[in-house]
Parts: sequence; C-alpha cells; structure tokens
Amino acid sequence: MAAAELLERAGYRVEVPEGQTCCGQPAWNSGDEEQARELARQAIHQLREFDHVVVPSGSCAATMICHYPTLLAGDREWQDAAYDLARRTRELTAFLAEASVEPTETPARFPGKVTYHDSCSGLRQLTIHDQPRQLLQRVEGLTLQEMEDTEVCCGFGGTFCIKYPEISEHMVSDKVERIQESGARAVLGGDLGCLMNIAGRMQRLGVPVKAYHVAEVLAGHADGPGIGEKG
Repeated sequence: MAAAELLERAGYRVEVPEGQTCCGQPAWNSGDEEQARELARQAIHQLREFDHVVVPSGSCAATMICHYPTLLAGDREWQDAAYDLARRTRELTAFLAEASVEPTETPARFPGKVTYHDSCSGLRQLTIHDQPRQLLQRVEGLTLQEMEDTEVCCGFGGTFCIKYPEISEHMVSDKVERIQESGARAVLGGDLGCLMNIAGRMQRLGVPVKAYHVAEVLAGHADGPGIGEKG
C-alpha cells in the first residue's frame, strides 16, 4: 500500500491485476524450471498492457528483469515478450529515483537514526544502492547511519535458509550485531525476504530495533509496529 501511495503521489495511476501471483523465483531457485516458466508466462500475460511494472522487492524484480529472458530463451512465443517485460520493469526505489515527477504531498517525517540493508538481488543484480538513499534524504528528521558490512548477505537467500539453516542463522545474527552497532532505531530495506529474516532474528534475540520496508518510511507509514510485530 505504501508503494502504491508513493507512485500515485508521483502522478501515476496504479493498478494491480487480480490474476498475478508469484514471480516464480522459488521454483527457479529450486531447479523446477517447468513451474518457473509457467509462472513467468502468467506474469508476462497479466502485465502485458502496462507502461511500467514497478516491483517493491529486489528479488522479484531481478527475477523478472534478469531471469525471465533466460528462462524463456528459445521459446518463440514468449521470449520477445519476456524481454519486453524486462524493459518495462523497475524496482520501486530505482523507478522513483528516476521519475521526473516530484511527489506533491507533504514530505514524510521519521525522527531518528536509521540504517539500511542492501539486499543481494537488488544490489548485485540491479545495482540498487544510491537510489533508496537519495529518496531517504527527502524524509524530515531522518538520519541515515550506515552499518558496517551493509552489503553483506543477511542469510535469507530464499531457499538457502531452508537448506542451510545453521549457516543462515549465523549470518543473520552477524547482521543484527552490525545493526545494533550502528545505533539505529530502525533498519530499512527494499526486499521483504531480507526484512522478515532480520526482523525475526531481532525479535527472537530481544533487540529493540524495528524493521520497515523503505517504502513505508517514504510514504510516512512507519509510525506503527515494524515488520513481524503485533499491531
């Protein structure tokens, strides 16, 4: 909802097709190429009429932009459509940073210090780094304190955390330590998989830091429970 609100403030009409489902990344990561292709074709069909496809998750956006053309390579009916969708698709913060229309609403306010976690898919596949930080400069009262190793994986990695739970837990515990060392009252990110993983570990360890999607802060919706907390 925060993502949709930000896009509407910037002058865009937002529609969400009822028939869209998962982008297919879990199937693709697990080697189930047949199901991944089926989901990719469904997404391409559902999103075929839109000028822009904006995705508030780096991993899903990377799947659609980077992997759909490979996944459907050699399929005459769908390969060109996959490239066309990839051309029209942007991760949310990249799209907002590139948008020529400035939001017309009163700037959001978030008093205090935050830190930012760069997700692997967004950073390494889509080069998302400066864009969310540029947008956060517009938020009144917010101070961005970079944590050490901000670009290091949190240990979620989709199916990685299921296949290698002990390694994943060690990695996310290290990430939580870096967040605490930053002195931030909240950790932000652009990928819900990472944020759920980090938030879950912080709550199990009793760390009093909230986790929010960057869109929630930019839209002024970060005044309540963080991700994974009870309302």
